[in-house]
Amino acid sequence: MIWNETKECMSRDEIYNLQSARLVKLVKRVYHNVEFYRKKMQELGLEPGDITGLEDLNKLPFTTKEDLRDNYPFGLFAVPQSEIVRVHASSGTTGKATVVGYTRRDIENWQECVARVLAMAGIDRGDKVLVAYGYGLFTGGLGLHYGAENLGATVIPMSTGNTSKLATLLEDFNASAIACTPSYLLHIAEVLEEENKVENLTLKAAICGAEPWTDNMRREIEKRLNIKAFDIYGLSEIMGPGVAADCEYHQGLHVYEDHFIPEIIDPNTLEPCKDGEIGELVFTPITKEALPLLRYRTRDLTSINYEPCQCGRTLCRISRFKGRSDDMLIIRGVNVFPSQVETALLEIGETSAHYLMIVDRVNNMDVLEVQVEIEDRFFSDEIRELEKLTKKIAYKLKTALGLSVKVKLVEPRTLERSHGKAKRVIDLRKID
Repeated sequence: MIWNETKECMSRDEIYNLQSARLVKLVKRVYHNVEFYRKKMQELGLEPGDITGLEDLNKLPFTTKEDLRDNYPFGLFAVPQSEIVRVHASSGTTGKATVVGYTRRDIENWQECVARVLAMAGIDRGDKVLVAYGYGLFTGGLGLHYGAENLGATVIPMSTGNTSKLATLLEDFNASAIACTPSYLLHIAEVLEEENKVENLTLKAAICGAEPWTDNMRREIEKRLNIKAFDIYGLSEIMGPGVAADCEYHQGLHVYEDHFIPEIIDPNTLEPCKDGEIGELVFTPITKEALPLLRYRTRDLTSINYEPCQCGRTLCRISRFKGRSDDMLIIRGVNVFPSQVETALLEIGETSAHYLMIVDRVNNMDVLEVQVEIEDRFFSDEIRELEKLTKKIAYKLKTALGLSVKVKLVEPRTLERSHGKAKRVIDLRKID
């Protein structure tokens, strides 16, 4: 059984003691095996013996994505190349790729974490899991694949693309679970509806992640496919998918604290936030052998809750992400996140979950246009009705965001669909 009291229902004292012991070992390992960290600690006047437990965590230096790029490709690895059994990497679209490595034990821990996520979603060895994350250097596909196999479930390794074939396989293979990005799952739902296949499915659960999404989108997915949808979180620098996930109560994502130490900091002052305050999520993976990072700044904005969950788990929970500290839009002095737009649109109920935010600068003033897909039936209405809907959406967005927005209604399936992370923002202000 993947979920058990030993790992997911420990007391806070037991978690503290376990994390402290593993942190002490981690610090010794990186100090002696990674030149980058040795220099960083020496600059701060630190030696391994100065870290005696979790209470000393804030003495350690932070690590950023830029540090991984500066040490590209293998400069932060803490084990010899002969012990690396797999490598993954980011796409590198915004700079050099960030490269991560895994020892055999790292892979085993990763498989177990993902298996625990699947078990939390009610999946077991009798289920068939269709994996529609991308395979390859991206961690999503292989992460869910091996986690499902570790659980004993049957894996259908579909990957992304050819959505019509995917819809057919969901039906023909009697898949009971699917793993993919939430935006892609909505696209899959569209195809299933067009082909009248929803009623024939045996799906019961979806494991969605790799991009921020809202509770409203979760409910939309559940309603359209008659399933339960669960949020899985992870990032390749820390491990991959399986760092945290939500349970059936959807009151935050449980962090697997036996493998990861979470912190919430103010992204400007770098000081710790109080429990419940929104700040930047920082992780220290305490069992990682190949790439054991210290205090990695994820840039994801969230809060943390240490109270026990209704499900019985005592692992801390992070709230659904408000956005990222480095892709937050500042428009006329107002902080704007795509998730705010998504929430507002889904609350209206007359639009799809597909939208595109376009930011431009006109006459030295920032202008935000939101293109919104609406249902087919609205395009048969009179112009007066379309204008009424446009004003309704504009008012809703202005109330949610705190600034005026130009709204453009577009026909269904007009906006580009993504097989991976959805492209929600085009910021023309960055183009010279």
